[in-house]
Amino acid sequence: MTSGSGGSRDDSRLPGAFLRPGTPSFADFLADQAPDLLPSRRPVPAGAGSDLAPHGTTIVAATFTGGVVMAGDRRATMGNVIAQRDIQKVFPADEFSAVGIAGAAGLAVELVRLFQTELEHYEKIEGTTLSMDGKANRLAALIRGNLAMAMQGLAVVPLFAGFDLSVGHGRIFSYDVTGGRYEESAYHSVGSGSMFARGALKKLYRDDLDLQECIQVVIQALYDAADDDSATGGPDLTRRIFPVIQVITAEGGHRVPDAEVAEIADRVIGGRMTRPDGPAAALLPSGSTGSTGATDGGAS
Repeated sequence: MTSGSGGSRDDSRLPGAFLRPGTPSFADFLADQAPDLLPSRRPVPAGAGSDLAPHGTTIVAATFTGGVVMAGDRRATMGNVIAQRDIQKVFPADEFSAVGIAGAAGLAVELVRLFQTELEHYEKIEGTTLSMDGKANRLAALIRGNLAMAMQGLAVVPLFAGFDLSVGHGRIFSYDVTGGRYEESAYHSVGSGSMFARGALKKLYRDDLDLQECIQVVIQALYDAADDDSATGGPDLTRRIFPVIQVITAEGGHRVPDAEVAEIADRVIGGRMTRPDGPAAALLPSGSTGSTGATDGGAS
């Protein structure tokens, strides 16, 4: 508190911009009031930065009857070194959505936190939640703001999924480093092992999967990614480290307990002991007969 001829003034009060109703975008507010706090505004040394920080890898998502599942492996790499074995790459964005990160891990986690605050800020200012498309668009804007760092090798390429209450089913969105937004159908994967994970999903996915089957399918996909991509970590039986799996339905989102994930992963690994390349997809629809059918058409 300071005093003067005109009376007293409280220097501890927040600036007026913090006390007035303003933009529903927290990122825009931060860019106006404290731009140095944005991850994309921090200075980066000249040259490529891809080997300066840990990178997160494979994220997969798939819809099922009643919602959507997102899963991520736990490995972070820095060049040819395993930087962390138990990193978390899948986070709840709000009650009905989740985001998985691939790319520069530190920046990605900060971007996720900013996105979570963005959605919460919008809800408090507007008194309602953003639509699923609105959430996807806000995340695209945050990614676009990181383009300068992406050009120096510190790219962040998330996967976004959630349950759309307006249409009554799960939806999945992918992005490129420029902030381009693309809605995916049924399943998708991002990260260094995504090509192998999508190959597994393509063979094992069905439109009528229930929740347990969908969880098993995404674990199979992550296993296949780890089998062919050194930057993707498979289930670590010694340390009991297993994928992080988030489920979102009309009732909201929740993380699948580690004990339940471990049980399913143990079954998957047990099946790989007799069939190292994993389960085969059925050549004919369930219930069809014929001479060209796969003997192991399930995901178990």
